[in-house]
Amino acid sequence: MFKKDIPPSNRSKVKSSVQRGLRQKLLETYPGLEPFIEDVMPKKASLEAVKLPDRVTLYTIDSTPLFFQPIDGPPVPHLRLIHAYPSAIPTIQIDRGAIRFVLSGATLMAPGLTSPGGRLPDAEHALEAGQIVGVKAEGKEEICMVGMLKVGTEEIKSKGKGVVIDEGHYLGDGLWRMHLD
Repeated sequence: MFKKDIPPSNRSKVKSSVQRGLRQKLLETYPGLEPFIEDVMPKKASLEAVKLPDRVTLYTIDSTPLFFQPIDGPPVPHLRLIHAYPSAIPTIQIDRGAIRFVLSGATLMAPGLTSPGGRLPDAEHALEAGQIVGVKAEGKEEICMVGMLKVGTEEIKSKGKGVVIDEGHYLGDGLWRMHLD
């Protein structure tokens, strides 16, 4: 999604009523953010919207990226936000062999999750298609990618092949390297 460097094309202040709505949408989408919402998006903070290519808006406070939102999708936390609050979103784990592919912007495929180094939640905590997840890498501390599941985790386990996340925000992509100062 953000393979190239992304020049901010337009910055604007977000009205307080829109900011309240975005805050509520974040809490609905990511209930794990609730204990941290005052730190993430203080009520009195000045939220800015940065228009990016491909009809995506990046929301920031004090030049710190918080989340981005495609025109037709839910708000997606920026990796810097996820690194600060790793328990805020559900995670899956890829094996060592998939790391270099994910960090080069490749599509995340099921074998990277179903092999011995991969990890998916158990059936009781299954994730559904359309959910935003963080992707951990075997042997690493930080989440390396965030994206939307194309299929649920139970289907990934049963089929063992196919596309899991086809677009995402990953360490080293244009969004990660973007400077807003």
